[in-house]
Amino acid sequence: MYQLLAVCPMGLEAIVSKEIQELGYETTVENGKIFFEGDETAIVKCNLWLRTADRIKIVVGQFNAKTFDELFEKTKALPWETLIEKEGNFPVQGRSVKSTLFSVPDCQAIVKKAIVERLKETYQEKGWLNESGAKYPIEVSLLKDSALLTIDTSGSGLNKRGYRLAQGEAPIKETLAASLIRLANWTGDTPLIDPFCGSGTIAIEACLIAQNIAPGFNRDFVSETWEIMPDGLYDQLRDEADQQANYDRPLEIYASDIDPEMIEIARRNAEEVGLADIINFSVKDVNTLSIESEEPIALIGNPPYGERIGDREEVEAMYRYIGKLMQQHPYLSSYILTSNSEFEFLVNKKATKRRKLFNGYIECTYYQYWGDKKPRK
Repeated sequence: MYQLLAVCPMGLEAIVSKEIQELGYETTVENGKIFFEGDETAIVKCNLWLRTADRIKIVVGQFNAKTFDELFEKTKALPWETLIEKEGNFPVQGRSVKSTLFSVPDCQAIVKKAIVERLKETYQEKGWLNESGAKYPIEVSLLKDSALLTIDTSGSGLNKRGYRLAQGEAPIKETLAASLIRLANWTGDTPLIDPFCGSGTIAIEACLIAQNIAPGFNRDFVSETWEIMPDGLYDQLRDEADQQANYDRPLEIYASDIDPEMIEIARRNAEEVGLADIINFSVKDVNTLSIESEEPIALIGNPPYGERIGDREEVEAMYRYIGKLMQQHPYLSSYILTSNSEFEFLVNKKATKRRKLFNGYIECTYYQYWGDKKPRK
């Protein structure tokens, strides 16, 4: 059993924790961190199935360190040989926040040296370790003199699903798009509209969720080549994920954008993951959007924020139009991510629920408006 760590942006801890619990593991939550225990199967399942986490790491050790000697000795005392084989390649990254040991390059060098000494003693090597084998990305993270030493099992961030062939200027990360859908509790039972689809990320992630397709199904992970991983485990759990997917489930998903080039990019991205025939793509100005259905329907979007002065009036007019749509359609549930602090004023309606999130480095609010429930016949 390992102590595992899922990392995520601030504000998404609860949704990531819930995903891990759905896979069968108990969690402990801190800011941007979700800790849990699991074996090699847990590592594979979480890499394949977690939609909203950024990475899955193994926690090797956690201790207080105020001097470089302390950092060296406590790092060397950890059982690195139980994870890293003799030829393992272990680059060290680091960060330090409000700690006595504030020099990140020095901390990285100390940790690297300590691990080298530990492995040389264990494997009885007198010369250099050649590090020609599998990669083990190590991070030393110092926060208020508390050192956390981890090994990344994912490699590329879990947002790298493998389907985004191209993107626009400010694309939303796949993990954040999946979070918006999960926070809206949309599961595919009602139609979904994204009138600001850009490269199609929200619509594609919605399909993956509704059809129960594992988001990591079509990509590789750095831990696949580790000696501690049982042979064929990743392939076995990929096969199981394939059997659990409901590829034939009918869905109503409409994705539009005012830019024809972005719609073409979105179509190509959807084709890459085999969803182009499910999502209805169209070139459309959101100010011409009409909703004919009188049934429950969801609108999830990441519209332009209007941060540039020249765009502000146009964006505010667009927000007002969204407010009109909500007034006209009582069964419309709207979920909008924006950094515009006047959004509620512009749509002339207070949100049912708000949540602070970060789109990259931009602090945003996720405004959630729940539509009326359709009375049962």
